Amino acid sequence: MPMPEFREFDGVICFGGGDWWYHNRGHYDMQMMRHLSAHVPILYVNSIGIRVPSVREGSMFVRRVTRKLRSLSRGFKRVDERWGVCSPFAIPGQRGKGITRAVLPAQVRLAARRMGIRRPLVWVTCPPTADFVDALRPVASVYQRTDRWEEFPQANPAGIQRCDRLMKDKAEATLFCADLLFEEEGAGCRNPVYIDHGVDFSRFAEAGRRADAEGDTAAPEDVRELPHPRVGFIGGIDSHTFDPKLFLDVVQRLPDHRFFLVGACSLPEGWCPHANVTLLGQRPYEDVAAYMAAADVLIMPWNQNEWIRACNPVKLKEYLAAGRPIVTRDFYELRRYDGVVRIAGTADEFADAIRQGVASPDDPERLRARVEAQTWTAKAEALLAALAARGVVPVGTNAPSAAAMEPVRG
Repeated sequence: MPMPEFREFDGVICFGGGDWWYHNRGHYDMQMMRHLSAHVPILYVNSIGIRVPSVREGSMFVRRVTRKLRSLSRGFKRVDERWGVCSPFAIPGQRGKGITRAVLPAQVRLAARRMGIRRPLVWVTCPPTADFVDALRPVASVYQRTDRWEEFPQANPAGIQRCDRLMKDKAEATLFCADLLFEEEGAGCRNPVYIDHGVDFSRFAEAGRRADAEGDTAAPEDVRELPHPRVGFIGGIDSHTFDPKLFLDVVQRLPDHRFFLVGACSLPEGWCPHANVTLLGQRPYEDVAAYMAAADVLIMPWNQNEWIRACNPVKLKEYLAAGRPIVTRDFYELRRYDGVVRIAGTADEFADAIRQGVASPDDPERLRARVEAQTWTAKAEALLAALAARGVVPVGTNAPSAAAMEPVRG
């Protein structure tokens, strides 16, 4: 087998799926960039969006527009020596496409130069940014296909699918983190690679062990006084993932349990009227582990739709590392986790599983052992090996040997 052309990149330009300044920083792209920054500088380009916000969202529309304007006002900011964040001017939707195409690449190139990046690896998480890759003259590109963005509410499915096809044909690595997507779409990619989510294991395991040893004294102040048994959900509370009807039906069945939810919420105001539910809002990523550890049971009351069917949520491994019983609606990826999660479909089944988790909690160390080796560092190294197999390496790296040219599944 001939050796592939050897190409070095001196930094990564990541078109992110979120906004560094206001989204949860535990997502796949942000975590991978954090670990790749040990090798080269990173320019994280905040998401230009999948959909156009609608005024029909009411207060949520105002919140979305306000936080994006604040992000845009930052322009380019260097977070540290090897990490910069760019909030480019872009007009979402088809009407603004021409203007965005004209002005966005120049903004990103300027920010990249300020980070010392001249030969970038371009990473695409937000599909519409596929149209800007060639303008940045990358050494190589990576496409992160970790969600079915065409199923995102109010997205443009045809536009997403066009960009998806473009990147699958172009990228040196199309990354999948969910078995279902890899099985259904991998054969249609130029270079498919399966590397599933990692976990910040030490952070979440240490929080869980501290709570195991110290009890409520280790809990965040805003949950410390909540009575046990406590049932927690940590993550975005959005209509395409979270099933409010299921959740409310479960809450009604467990009036003696206290539920707390940590995460940004886009559901209508007043959606949850029950006194045994506490909505805490979004918390910094650094604090999330302590909230998970403060629960007696952790839940994932998912919707049943194509987005969830193909998902592999980061929080599953975080929940396991925290060492708490898990109750969840079924989704395809759970076949890897037989024996460490409780799967429930109906509200009655969900409530019963929560009761079982409270009455007979799992051995926390057994849960932690299931994900201990699945660190983000290991995942980043698997990615670098996959790129090396295609002759793409960080600057200063020795040319890959023939032994490094093997396919990688991390």
